[in-house]
Amino acid sequence: MKAGLIVMAAALATASSALVAAQLYQWKDPQGRMVYSDQPPPASVKNSLQKSFKGNVIDGNDSYATQTAREKYPITLYASACGAPCDQARQLLTERGVPYSSKDPQASPEAQDALKKLTGRASVPVLVVGSDKIDGFEAGQWQGALDRAGYPKSALPGRKPAPQSAAVPAPAPATP
Repeated sequence: MKAGLIVMAAALATASSALVAAQLYQWKDPQGRMVYSDQPPPASVKNSLQKSFKGNVIDGNDSYATQTAREKYPITLYASACGAPCDQARQLLTERGVPYSSKDPQASPEAQDALKKLTGRASVPVLVVGSDKIDGFEAGQWQGALDRAGYPKSALPGRKPAPQSAAVPAPAPATP
């Protein structure tokens, strides 16, 4: 029992050590040489510098490829409760793990104006990948646009992002 606790404490200490900010010390030794160390200088050293460094950890739940693609080619989905095409559009983006902003032209006059400015009409779904737009849902076209932008082909296991702004869900079928 005690050995298990010791092993667990050692594993926890090892795992959490990467999360602590690293310290670097700089000073001159008695011979005048510059010394760099992660250990504090001896007490006899009068002038030393101490610098802190943050860990090198990528924040967020997205893969590096997704983060890079999102920075270069952000995704906006114009969709409403239009039925199968809008549902399939959302499903494709979710299955690929693509983070996207969702705009509903039926619910927002600003989104409707933006869509009309973008396409000249108010039909949905419309996918905007960076500065490219695809009017209407066609899985092959959408997959190709996402591939060209560098988005991964599928979401990381257990990580299917929700849209950045909630889309209006399709109405539930009426029960008799």
